[in-house]
Amino acid sequence: MQGILYALVPIFAWGAVGLVANKFGGDANQQTLGMTLGAFVFALIVFLFRMPTLTWQIFLIGFIGGLLWAIGQFGQFKSMKYLGVSIASPLSAGSQLVIGGLLGVFAFHEWTKQIQFILGFIAMACLVVGLYFSAKRDPENAVVEEERNYTKGLIALTYSTLGYVLYVILFNNLAVLWFNVHFDTLTIILPMSVGMIFGALVMGRFKIKMEKYVYLNMIDGVMFGVGNIFMLMAARAAGDAIAFSFSQLGVIVAIIGGILFLGEKKTKKELVYLGIGTVLFVTGAILLAIVKSKG
Repeated sequence: MQGILYALVPIFAWGAVGLVANKFGGDANQQTLGMTLGAFVFALIVFLFRMPTLTWQIFLIGFIGGLLWAIGQFGQFKSMKYLGVSIASPLSAGSQLVIGGLLGVFAFHEWTKQIQFILGFIAMACLVVGLYFSAKRDPENAVVEEERNYTKGLIALTYSTLGYVLYVILFNNLAVLWFNVHFDTLTIILPMSVGMIFGALVMGRFKIKMEKYVYLNMIDGVMFGVGNIFMLMAARAAGDAIAFSFSQLGVIVAIIGGILFLGEKKTKKELVYLGIGTVLFVTGAILLAIVKSKG
């Protein structure tokens, strides 16, 4: 029970990041830099309390991972501007699960049992169909269509997904396979946060306006850090499968929040499409968690 309670924190901490960032305002460059600065402050405090041992290998991997993460987050903020939070969030999370899952299977042979392949591909099918319904539009929603740019949004989601997936693969697979480096979340978050700041500056071409939006969005970075800590605590108390599946439910927070708090307009048809997509997404994420637990 304690592990499940811990797992509830990332749902709201991560699920609300897009809502908070879009409520505070600013462009994607300012939102990303603000979030990375907040993550750095949080990581520095954790580091000073814990004082973990940092080798140059861990620092380098953390830095590169943070750089990749910043690309992913910048693209996600961009896609939210073009598509809206309620559409961009499920598309982003779902595409990460599908592409990351397929790479894990074919590149790193993470599935070895027949039951894993059966459940895994059912999960992938749920996610793909869920993505379709999450993004499905109603032509009658003319007002929203004028405010959206689906081409630019999907382009942003493409490089966002690439950045996120490479960041996860680096930490979960390549760090051990290529560099024989082992670490835990509390050790890697400081060098990662340094890489995140550098990545945010690169994505902004070192020309980001240091306005109030940057400082307000530091709260996003603290939320991200808190979610990381509780994700680790949930994994220790209830196992990786529970922690993983619960973390994906943050998409529900983003979808509901985008509609209720950011005023993203949906027709009745689009609400039905989004409901179907959300159910399929959650089903696919839970099935993938079960697959992980079978390994």
